[in-house]
Amino acid sequence: MTEYCAPLADMQFLLRERIDLEAIARLPGYEDVSLDLAQSVLEQSGRFASEVLSPLNRTGDVEGSRWQQGQVLTPNGFRQAYTRFIADGWNAMACPSQWGGQNQPRVLAALVEEMWHGANTAFALCPMLTRSAIDAIAHSGSPRLQHTYLPKLVSGEWTGTMNLTEPQAGSDLAAIRTRAVPAADGSYRLEGQKIFITYGEHDLSDNIIHLVLARTPDAPEGVKGISLFVVPKVRVGDDGLVGARNDVHCVSIEHKLGIHASPTCVMAFGHNGGAVGELVGEENRGLEYMFVMMNAARFAVGVQGIGIAERAYQRALAFARERIQGAEPGTRRRERVAIIRHPDVRRMLLLMKSQTEAMRALSIAVAAAVDLASGHADASERARHQAFAELMTPVTKGWCTETAVKIASLGIQIHGGMGFVEETGAAQHLRDARITPIYEGTTGIQANDLIGRKFARDGGHAVALVLEQMRTLARALAESSELRGAATVFSTAVEALASAIRYAIIHYANDIRAASAGAVPLLRLFGIVAGGAELLHSASLARKRLDATNPGAAETAFYVAKIATARFYVDHVLSQAQGLAHVVTAGAAAALDEGVF
Repeated sequence: MTEYCAPLADMQFLLRERIDLEAIARLPGYEDVSLDLAQSVLEQSGRFASEVLSPLNRTGDVEGSRWQQGQVLTPNGFRQAYTRFIADGWNAMACPSQWGGQNQPRVLAALVEEMWHGANTAFALCPMLTRSAIDAIAHSGSPRLQHTYLPKLVSGEWTGTMNLTEPQAGSDLAAIRTRAVPAADGSYRLEGQKIFITYGEHDLSDNIIHLVLARTPDAPEGVKGISLFVVPKVRVGDDGLVGARNDVHCVSIEHKLGIHASPTCVMAFGHNGGAVGELVGEENRGLEYMFVMMNAARFAVGVQGIGIAERAYQRALAFARERIQGAEPGTRRRERVAIIRHPDVRRMLLLMKSQTEAMRALSIAVAAAVDLASGHADASERARHQAFAELMTPVTKGWCTETAVKIASLGIQIHGGMGFVEETGAAQHLRDARITPIYEGTTGIQANDLIGRKFARDGGHAVALVLEQMRTLARALAESSELRGAATVFSTAVEALASAIRYAIIHYANDIRAASAGAVPLLRLFGIVAGGAELLHSASLARKRLDATNPGAAETAFYVAKIATARFYVDHVLSQAQGLAHVVTAGAAAALDEGVF
């Protein structure tokens, strides 16, 4: 069974050609960033992913995490890998320098995190959730909370979690019942139960810092009455030293379809007098603060999907090169050949490759916007990049994860019957990927966020700018003899997207049920077109490199493949745009027909 191999050539291409890394290096705190540094980081993280994390992926899936009398034991090798992970500084990579982090830009961190997920997504979930906790405390916590928790969270000595939902609530956070009662010392005592808590209990670190949504006694009903609390597994004194065990315990872990090595915990707060917690920010603003964590986590889950898709593609490609079966169609030779010579297998492989590269390019564009939104000297530029990042976050999360599931399924199909056998490893990628369109907000939630908050809130201004950028790209591509045909298909797809967006904005105001019925197809349409824009932009850059320089054999092969991959995507994926636009604009009546069920 082959190990994961980081797609360094594509990642380095994006940093070198697609992203203005020099502009990011001019931002405050990023002065040491350079292409040489970024390439070195990618190479080192690639080695860690393939040599340390990837070998644990299969064994972790088979062994799984185990619950024993309230304790959770991760699979063999995970604790040693995590110790090395934090010792090498990977946990602190993109964290603020004032708390011991390396302050690397998000655009570089996203590529590294894709590697972690490609090599071993069950392992990668732990630092992913810790980073979300760091973001929430850094953004909304008091100076005391920041000084108490951030240094050890940044180093990775302690890990973090998000405790949102409960058995009766699901995605409806307005229905949560966990209570937080003020105590005389200024802290709170929490009582309640939380479910689906990733790494809520484990043996990787000495302390786990839970970020918990709960209600104070006088809180109003609904989401306006939710507050956010820090509840450590082991209490921490004012001197920063750990003390007594807190009243928070894992009562069970879930038996799941996939990500078996990642413990998904049921957490009980306050069964023996109340779990001691501290308020983050102000009462009744918890959901607002938690969205800081959730938005970062939603983007990270999109990156998770890309990592799994890349791994599924690598495994399918290796199998297709090795598996000898049947004669090559269209030839008179009857000797058996590797199945990569069969047209349908090549089609499936290119569906995997092209969509994975499109998703990666889109995610890096979003990550770069996050960097520029946080540090650009021009306020109007900060606002523009922030609007783009917010607009594309639900697309990245929803489209990348849904597509990852399809890509992992194609990987099984390429393996044939062997793909249905666990020993080949192909099935694990599908099982692991299947959760990604569900947690941190289902695809339906992402789609409704897209048409509501992201389209309707500003009257479509932010998305109009994106559409105009796409039209500008289409006009530029039409000047290339090699890409002129692709430009025509792309331009048609952009206008199909524009018509679907207009429909959604108009009907969100006067017929929200009709707009909502087409929200997920619209999100998919947006992802397909945005991903197509990125691939075609990359193809154009590759063509310019081939024309203007004298690249070596390896670089030439890479650039030629970039162009061919984009052309395949145009014909096989982007061509679906008009059909999806029809679903959005004409499909609501049938979906909402009361006589169907």
